Amino acid sequence: MLKNKNAVVTGATRGIGREIALTLAKNGANVAINYRTLNKEVENLIEEIKALDVKVFAFKCDVRNVEEVENFIKGTKDEFGSIDILVNNAGITKDGLILRMKEEDFNDVIDVNLKGTFNTTKITAPIMIKQRSGKIVNISSIVGIIGNAGQCNYAASKAGVIGFSKSMARELASRNINVNVIAPGYIETDMTKVLSDKVKEEVINTIPMKKIGSAKDVANLVVFLSSDLSNYVTGQVINVDGGMVMS
Repeated sequence: MLKNKNAVVTGATRGIGREIALTLAKNGANVAINYRTLNKEVENLIEEIKALDVKVFAFKCDVRNVEEVENFIKGTKDEFGSIDILVNNAGITKDGLILRMKEEDFNDVIDVNLKGTFNTTKITAPIMIKQRSGKIVNISSIVGIIGNAGQCNYAASKAGVIGFSKSMARELASRNINVNVIAPGYIETDMTKVLSDKVKEEVINTIPMKKIGSAKDVANLVVFLSSDLSNYVTGQVINVDGGMVMS
Protein backbone atom coordinates (compact mmCIF):
# COMPACT_ATOMS: atom_id res chain seq x y z
CA MET A 1 0.00 0.00 0.00
CA LEU A 2 2.88 2.39 0.76
CA LYS A 3 5.62 0.85 -1.37
CA ASN A 4 8.42 3.34 -2.15
CA LYS A 5 6.91 5.96 0.18
CA ASN A 6 9.13 7.63 2.76
CA ALA A 7 7.80 8.30 6.25
CA VAL A 8 8.97 10.23 9.31
CA VAL A 9 7.54 9.07 12.65
CA THR A 10 8.39 11.00 15.82
CA GLY A 11 8.21 9.34 19.22
CA ALA A 12 8.48 5.90 17.62
CA THR A 13 10.63 4.12 20.17
CA ARG A 14 7.75 2.74 22.24
CA GLY A 15 3.98 2.35 22.53
CA ILE A 16 1.74 3.68 19.79
CA GLY A 17 4.61 5.31 17.90
CA ARG A 18 6.52 2.04 17.70
CA GLU A 19 3.51 0.23 16.29
CA ILE A 20 2.95 3.03 13.77
CA ALA A 21 6.55 2.81 12.53
CA LEU A 22 6.39 -0.97 12.19
CA THR A 23 2.98 -0.96 10.50
CA LEU A 24 4.09 1.65 7.96
CA ALA A 25 7.17 -0.47 7.25
CA LYS A 26 5.04 -3.62 6.89
CA ASN A 27 3.07 -1.76 4.25
CA GLY A 28 6.22 -0.96 2.27
CA ALA A 29 7.26 2.48 3.54
CA ASN A 30 10.83 3.45 4.38
CA VAL A 31 10.79 4.85 7.90
CA ALA A 32 12.80 7.55 9.67
CA ILE A 33 12.64 7.68 13.47
CA ASN A 34 14.09 10.00 16.08
CA TYR A 35 15.40 9.11 19.50
CA ARG A 36 16.73 11.04 22.48
CA THR A 37 18.89 8.21 23.87
CA LEU A 38 20.25 5.33 21.81
CA ASN A 39 19.29 2.28 23.85
CA LYS A 40 18.28 -1.35 23.34
CA GLU A 41 14.66 -0.36 22.56
CA VAL A 42 15.81 1.85 19.69
CA GLU A 43 18.30 -0.71 18.40
CA ASN A 44 15.65 -3.45 18.44
CA LEU A 45 13.20 -1.26 16.53
CA ILE A 46 15.82 -0.45 13.89
CA GLU A 47 16.51 -4.16 13.40
CA GLU A 48 12.79 -5.00 13.22
CA ILE A 49 12.22 -2.38 10.53
CA LYS A 50 15.28 -3.53 8.56
CA ALA A 51 13.95 -7.11 8.66
CA LEU A 52 10.86 -5.91 6.76
CA ASP A 53 13.06 -5.20 3.71
CA VAL A 54 12.67 -1.42 3.79
CA LYS A 55 15.10 1.38 4.60
CA VAL A 56 15.35 2.83 8.10
CA PHE A 57 16.98 6.07 9.21
CA ALA A 58 17.46 6.79 12.92
CA PHE A 59 18.63 10.14 14.23
CA LYS A 60 19.21 11.66 17.67
CA CYS A 61 16.67 14.47 17.91
CA ASP A 62 14.58 16.21 20.56
CA VAL A 63 11.50 17.62 18.80
CA ARG A 64 11.65 20.69 21.06
CA ASN A 65 15.00 21.67 19.56
CA VAL A 66 14.57 23.39 16.20
CA GLU A 67 18.18 22.85 15.11
CA GLU A 68 17.99 19.13 15.88
CA VAL A 69 14.69 18.83 14.01
CA GLU A 70 16.20 20.62 11.00
CA ASN A 71 19.11 18.16 10.98
CA PHE A 72 16.76 15.20 11.39
CA ILE A 73 14.51 16.22 8.51
CA LYS A 74 17.44 17.18 6.27
CA GLY A 75 19.11 13.85 7.04
CA THR A 76 15.92 11.98 6.19
CA LYS A 77 15.56 13.86 2.88
CA ASP A 78 19.20 13.17 2.01
CA GLU A 79 18.83 9.49 2.91
CA PHE A 80 15.48 8.79 1.22
CA GLY A 81 15.27 11.47 -1.48
CA SER A 82 11.79 12.65 -0.44
CA ILE A 83 9.44 12.77 2.54
CA ASP A 84 5.93 11.61 1.68
CA ILE A 85 4.50 11.02 5.17
CA LEU A 86 4.96 12.82 8.47
CA VAL A 87 3.48 11.33 11.64
CA ASN A 88 3.74 13.64 14.65
CA ASN A 89 3.41 11.21 17.54
CA ALA A 90 6.02 12.40 20.08
CA GLY A 91 4.31 13.23 23.36
CA ILE A 92 4.71 13.22 27.12
CA THR A 93 2.49 13.53 30.19
CA LYS A 94 3.20 15.26 33.49
CA ASP A 95 -0.13 14.97 35.25
CA GLY A 96 -1.32 16.86 38.29
CA LEU A 97 -4.18 18.99 39.54
CA ILE A 98 -3.70 22.64 38.62
CA LEU A 99 -3.27 23.69 42.26
CA ARG A 100 -0.18 21.48 42.48
CA MET A 101 1.09 21.67 38.90
CA LYS A 102 4.50 23.25 38.50
CA GLU A 103 4.99 25.78 35.72
CA GLU A 104 7.79 23.69 34.22
CA ASP A 105 5.48 20.65 34.05
CA PHE A 106 2.96 22.69 32.07
CA ASN A 107 5.65 24.13 29.80
CA ASP A 108 7.37 20.77 29.17
CA VAL A 109 4.16 19.10 27.97
CA ILE A 110 3.25 22.03 25.71
CA ASP A 111 6.80 22.16 24.31
CA VAL A 112 6.96 18.47 23.37
CA ASN A 113 3.37 17.79 22.34
CA LEU A 114 2.45 21.05 20.60
CA LYS A 115 5.67 22.95 19.87
CA GLY A 116 7.28 19.71 18.70
CA THR A 117 4.44 19.20 16.21
CA PHE A 118 4.91 22.78 15.01
CA ASN A 119 8.67 22.31 14.58
CA THR A 120 8.54 19.13 12.52
CA THR A 121 5.62 20.35 10.39
CA LYS A 122 7.19 23.73 9.66
CA ILE A 123 10.47 22.14 8.59
CA THR A 124 8.90 19.29 6.57
CA ALA A 125 6.20 21.36 4.85
CA PRO A 126 8.54 23.07 2.32
CA ILE A 127 9.72 19.65 1.11
CA MET A 128 6.13 18.48 0.58
CA ILE A 129 5.13 21.79 -1.03
CA LYS A 130 7.97 21.45 -3.54
CA GLN A 131 6.86 17.86 -4.26
CA ARG A 132 3.23 19.04 -4.43
CA SER A 133 2.24 16.00 -2.39
CA GLY A 134 2.32 14.76 1.18
CA LYS A 135 0.39 13.27 4.08
CA ILE A 136 0.63 14.65 7.60
CA VAL A 137 -0.96 12.71 10.45
CA ASN A 138 -0.92 14.29 13.91
CA ILE A 139 -1.64 12.20 16.98
CA SER A 140 -3.86 14.02 19.47
CA SER A 141 -6.09 12.43 22.14
CA ILE A 142 -9.74 12.35 23.16
CA VAL A 143 -8.50 14.28 26.21
CA GLY A 144 -7.92 17.20 23.83
CA ILE A 145 -11.63 17.04 22.97
CA ILE A 146 -13.33 16.35 26.31
CA GLY A 147 -10.65 17.29 28.86
CA ASN A 148 -9.62 15.28 31.89
CA ALA A 149 -9.10 16.21 35.53
CA GLY A 150 -5.42 16.33 36.40
CA GLN A 151 -4.35 16.76 32.80
CA CYS A 152 -4.87 20.43 31.98
CA ASN A 153 -1.41 20.64 30.38
CA TYR A 154 -1.89 17.48 28.31
CA ALA A 155 -5.44 18.43 27.31
CA ALA A 156 -4.32 21.92 26.27
CA SER A 157 -1.46 20.52 24.18
CA LYS A 158 -3.66 17.96 22.43
CA ALA A 159 -6.46 20.47 21.80
CA GLY A 160 -3.78 22.72 20.37
CA VAL A 161 -2.68 19.95 18.00
CA ILE A 162 -6.24 19.77 16.67
CA GLY A 163 -6.49 23.51 16.03
CA PHE A 164 -3.01 23.59 14.53
CA SER A 165 -3.84 20.69 12.21
CA LYS A 166 -7.07 22.22 10.93
CA SER A 167 -5.19 25.43 10.11
CA MET A 168 -2.44 23.45 8.33
CA ALA A 169 -5.05 21.49 6.38
CA ARG A 170 -6.44 24.78 5.04
CA GLU A 171 -3.00 26.20 4.27
CA LEU A 172 -1.62 23.13 2.50
CA ALA A 173 -4.66 21.69 0.71
CA SER A 174 -4.00 23.54 -2.54
CA ARG A 175 -0.53 21.94 -2.65
CA ASN A 176 -2.03 18.44 -2.54
CA ILE A 177 -1.00 17.90 1.08
CA ASN A 178 -3.48 16.24 3.44
CA VAL A 179 -3.40 16.98 7.17
CA ASN A 180 -5.49 14.89 9.55
CA VAL A 181 -5.67 14.10 13.25
CA ILE A 182 -6.12 10.84 15.13
CA ALA A 183 -7.49 11.11 18.67
CA PRO A 184 -6.91 7.82 20.50
CA GLY A 185 -8.95 6.89 23.55
CA TYR A 186 -7.80 4.31 26.06
CA ILE A 187 -5.14 2.24 24.29
CA GLU A 188 -3.20 -0.69 25.75
CA THR A 189 0.32 0.69 26.32
CA ASP A 190 2.95 0.62 29.06
CA MET A 191 1.11 3.53 30.70
CA THR A 192 -2.25 1.75 30.84
CA LYS A 193 -0.76 -1.63 31.84
CA VAL A 194 0.07 -0.27 35.29
CA LEU A 195 -3.57 0.61 36.01
CA SER A 196 -5.28 -1.56 38.61
CA ASP A 197 -7.99 -4.01 37.53
CA LYS A 198 -10.56 -1.82 39.30
CA VAL A 199 -9.54 1.27 37.35
CA LYS A 200 -9.49 -0.71 34.09
CA GLU A 201 -12.99 -1.99 34.79
CA GLU A 202 -14.23 1.54 35.45
CA VAL A 203 -12.66 2.72 32.18
CA ILE A 204 -14.14 -0.15 30.18
CA ASN A 205 -17.60 0.65 31.54
CA THR A 206 -17.38 4.10 29.88
CA ILE A 207 -16.60 2.58 26.47
CA PRO A 208 -19.56 1.40 24.36
CA MET A 209 -17.43 -1.38 22.80
CA LYS A 210 -16.51 -2.53 26.34
CA LYS A 211 -12.82 -3.01 25.64
CA ILE A 212 -9.53 -1.10 25.62
CA GLY A 213 -8.03 -0.50 22.18
CA SER A 214 -4.65 -1.61 20.86
CA ALA A 215 -1.80 0.37 19.31
CA LYS A 216 -2.51 -1.54 16.10
CA ASP A 217 -5.97 0.09 15.93
CA VAL A 218 -4.27 3.49 15.75
CA ALA A 219 -1.50 2.34 13.40
CA ASN A 220 -3.96 0.89 10.88
CA LEU A 221 -5.70 4.26 10.63
CA VAL A 222 -2.33 5.97 10.14
CA VAL A 223 -1.71 3.69 7.16
CA PHE A 224 -5.07 4.63 5.63
CA LEU A 225 -4.48 8.36 6.14
CA SER A 226 -0.96 7.99 4.69
CA SER A 227 -2.13 6.18 1.57
CA ASP A 228 -3.84 7.15 -1.68
CA LEU A 229 -7.08 5.76 -0.25
CA SER A 230 -7.45 8.99 1.76
CA ASN A 231 -6.64 11.49 -1.01
CA TYR A 232 -9.91 13.43 -0.51
CA VAL A 233 -9.75 13.43 3.28
CA THR A 234 -8.21 16.42 5.04
CA GLY A 235 -8.77 18.53 8.14
CA GLN A 236 -10.48 15.66 9.95
CA VAL A 237 -10.26 14.52 13.58
CA ILE A 238 -10.92 10.78 13.83
CA ASN A 239 -11.42 9.23 17.25
CA VAL A 240 -10.08 5.73 17.86
CA ASP A 241 -11.86 5.14 21.14
CA GLY A 242 -14.42 2.35 20.86
CA GLY A 243 -17.20 4.93 20.80
CA MET A 244 -16.24 6.60 24.08
CA VAL A 245 -16.59 10.11 22.64
CA MET A 246 -19.38 10.65 20.14
CA SER A 247 -19.92 14.13 18.75
